[in-house]
Amino acid sequence: MGTLYLVRHGQASFGADDYDQLSDLGLRQSVRLGEYFLQKGLHFESVITGSLRRHAQTLAGIAQGANICTEALVWPGLNEYDSEAVIGAIHPHKLEKPESPERYRAHFRLLRDGLTQWMNGVVSPAGMPSYPAFVQGVTSALEHVRNHCSGNVLMVSSGGPIATVIGHILGTTPETTVELNFRIRNSAVTELAFTPKRHMLVTYNTLPHLDDQNYADWITYA
Repeated sequence: MGTLYLVRHGQASFGADDYDQLSDLGLRQSVRLGEYFLQKGLHFESVITGSLRRHAQTLAGIAQGANICTEALVWPGLNEYDSEAVIGAIHPHKLEKPESPERYRAHFRLLRDGLTQWMNGVVSPAGMPSYPAFVQGVTSALEHVRNHCSGNVLMVSSGGPIATVIGHILGTTPETTVELNFRIRNSAVTELAFTPKRHMLVTYNTLPHLDDQNYADWITYA
């Protein structure tokens, strides 16, 4: 039996022209997680990451904090869905930047609706795979872990793929998977035990590295 540590990337640049870039806080979250792994004496026999910039930057921060060199297997199936395409599938007009609480809430209301419709096969966002194909990209990474890995495995991805993993393991509805997605926090750790036959949920969306009052304002969702 092994343990898979699924990590969501640190805070990215929500509302900026390029979301796929860690903020200064996102980098600090990642470094702090690496420090936590070092303090716990956790060593990883295998490292897998999506191919997005924020995944690579998060992994680099973890490696810096843990004082280790990491060589990762890059798995594009762990990349996030395109939120703009999802919203565009149900809302034809480009949204203004979410620079106020009202626009922020409107953005996520549309995203929730678009994701639910995509997952139920109602809409096909431009440039995106079908939801079953998206799930296959994510679960193929799990299959690789079961067939080729042992011991502790670190996997860096995004909220959508991680929620999809949990939804797949627990057999949740699309609506529940979307809610899992929206609740996952930046740099959060989800722990799965695995055997050659299956994965089993141990913890979800935890922040053990920020479990101190000094880090209360480091907890973010986007």
